[in-house]
Amino acid sequence: MDQATFRSALTLIKLALDEDLGTAGDVTSVATVRADQRIRGRITAKAPGVIAGLPVVIGVYDRVDPDVRYYGYASDGETVAAGDTVCELEGRGRSILAGERTALNFLAHLSGVATMTRQFVDAVLDTNAIILDTRKTTPGWRLLEKYAVRVGGGQNHRMGLFDTVLIKDNHLDAAGGITAAVTAARNNPVSAGLPLIVEVADFDQLEEALPLKVDRILLDNMNEKEMEKAVEIVKGRVPLEASGNMTPHRARLVAHAGVNFISVGALTHSAPALDLSMRLVFV
Repeated sequence: MDQATFRSALTLIKLALDEDLGTAGDVTSVATVRADQRIRGRITAKAPGVIAGLPVVIGVYDRVDPDVRYYGYASDGETVAAGDTVCELEGRGRSILAGERTALNFLAHLSGVATMTRQFVDAVLDTNAIILDTRKTTPGWRLLEKYAVRVGGGQNHRMGLFDTVLIKDNHLDAAGGITAAVTAARNNPVSAGLPLIVEVADFDQLEEALPLKVDRILLDNMNEKEMEKAVEIVKGRVPLEASGNMTPHRARLVAHAGVNFISVGALTHSAPALDLSMRLVFV
């Protein structure tokens, strides 16, 4: 995990622990667990999947209690089976229990994103298509969720509105068409020099975009036959991206149509959490 992503995680960890512990802390554990009781918490997978977010688990417990020791049995990007031990935390029982839910929430969600991404990547494995995420991320979680996409074998689309020009239908309407919008983006100092992607909805727009030498053309909500025709028209002159209502099965069909990229919003907005639990061993 890169430093920028981990710094983002630390901010979220603080918010999550403040939300969970409030000002009184884990009152149940304080009332029922001796202050000197030591516990080993074993995080196990209850379903198969791809693990992502273990550095965040470490970050949670570093904030709860720096004396908690971490033992890793899996790594980010590794596939686990139901029943596999992912990691163990050992330390004061109250500390292990105080961080349990926050650690599991991070790990389950990020592993879910990585698991779904791997399903899409595997679906197009025998093609040249690359699976991309989108900006349809949980507010504040973007760096972490896009990290989980990479862990699952996908690649990241633009990080935000600031690093790539993506001209979509609303921009085309405002600017007066594809040529006008591309020209305006290239001439404006805030966007000049940035990667430039144009979304097209039909073949007339595709033909207009082709000679403009943009970095990528996004085929929005076309069916597979239309995509095959678009690939034939473009003949490799510019990379093509497909989007819209993707499932692993449909992504495979779209990949075989010959597009270069497939962007999937579901990777971050609809991935189910990987089922994980912590079992306690008293030491």
